[in-house]
Amino acid sequence: MEKLEEYKNIQNTAKKVLKEIEEYITEDSTESEIAYKCKELLANSGIYKTWYYDCPALVLLGSRSCLSISGKDYKPSDEKVGNENLITIDLSPLKNDIWGDCSRSFVFENKKIKSEKEINNQEFLNGVEAERRLHNHLLSFVKGGMTFEEIYSEMNRKILELGYENIDFLKNTGHTIEIDRNARKYFENGNKEIVDINKLFTFEPHIRKPGKKWGFKCENIYYFNENKLEQL
Repeated sequence: MEKLEEYKNIQNTAKKVLKEIEEYITEDSTESEIAYKCKELLANSGIYKTWYYDCPALVLLGSRSCLSISGKDYKPSDEKVGNENLITIDLSPLKNDIWGDCSRSFVFENKKIKSEKEINNQEFLNGVEAERRLHNHLLSFVKGGMTFEEIYSEMNRKILELGYENIDFLKNTGHTIEIDRNARKYFENGNKEIVDINKLFTFEPHIRKPGKKWGFKCENIYYFNENKLEQL
């Protein structure tokens, strides 16, 4: 696939920044401060632009973790992390027309970001595990020749099977990676076009337990290596 290594490099940079940001998040951190620090860390890695409007880092926490909003409308809040919280960070770096797109959910307990094995709150642990299971199911289910709608329908079925709901404001579960953001094709109901095996695409379920307050995210880019789906 053309420029695959360039896509891998920028996506790996996004993953690195999402790991680095953990040490800067404290009880007093706000969405605004976390977003600014992510932008600074991206710049330290040579990434100065974003393909997603003017939103290199979309950070949501606390009362806003279930908020689903376009980057063109996003304004970070000054709500503080506090003692216990869920923080989602979605990075959209751009370099030489090459996109990265990566998000993670961070559990903050007892003054620090916790690894999955350290999480005490069962609701947090269940949400993180559900995201992992969804991405694993995508890898086992998706094959060449499927339509956007087929993949969307199966992944929404799996979200419901796990006891969650899709809270994305457009109700999709991902999109193709393009040069022009307006050219994106979405995994959504009604899109009967076959997925081009020469295109990269995201899977980014934004989910919550019905009636609960926490919204979980995990986003990766995927591609077909011959006819086998792999994570970038």
